[in-house]
Amino acid sequence: MNKRMVHAVLLASLVAAMAWSGYQPKERFTWVMETFPVIIGVALMAAAYRRFEFTTLAYALAWVFSLILATGGHWTYAEVPIGFWVRDAFDLSRNHFDRLGHVFQGVIPAMFARELLIRTGGLKPGKWLFFICISIAVAISAAYEMLEWQYAVICGGDLAESFLGSQGDPWDAQTDMFMALLGAAASLALLGKWHNRQIARITSINKTITTPEAPHGNAGT
Repeated sequence: MNKRMVHAVLLASLVAAMAWSGYQPKERFTWVMETFPVIIGVALMAAAYRRFEFTTLAYALAWVFSLILATGGHWTYAEVPIGFWVRDAFDLSRNHFDRLGHVFQGVIPAMFARELLIRTGGLKPGKWLFFICISIAVAISAAYEMLEWQYAVICGGDLAESFLGSQGDPWDAQTDMFMALLGAAASLALLGKWHNRQIARITSINKTITTPEAPHGNAGT
């Protein structure tokens, strides 16, 4: 299966997942808030696809994150069934499905920033790139926590509780940011070499397409 077919399968399956997610969600407004990043992200990547195609690894990671958001939006994070199963199986104190979402909230900005900085910013893989990508991921996570805070202040009540999904944890915001940090660091460390190979491959293909063919000789000779 070529990469374009893989991308098409990822998109089609995500559309199906979003259709399921949006069918009779527990709370419609919470669903809109939770899945809004998926709609915006897919629209931006689709619009830029011909001009700037990301690696298949980046698209696959975004697909996983989108499925997590769609699932959390359908049930609300605090009530996702698989989270209850894990809680009961390991005798945990709460439904931790939201923590998985925050891990990927670190993975996605870190990996997409890495690709953009290597391909357009002239940076090379190394300690500085690692630090910059980690910083971007944590900054986005912190900004999201501030957005949640303002949402809770403005809306209050059950809507705020459903969106926040803190489940009574006073350190929920700090834990969420730490999970994003772990997700960013783990993805950069574990997927970096694989990512480099895909970037090198897609960059070489783009150069082949955009480089004009050299003339075979001079006219009149």
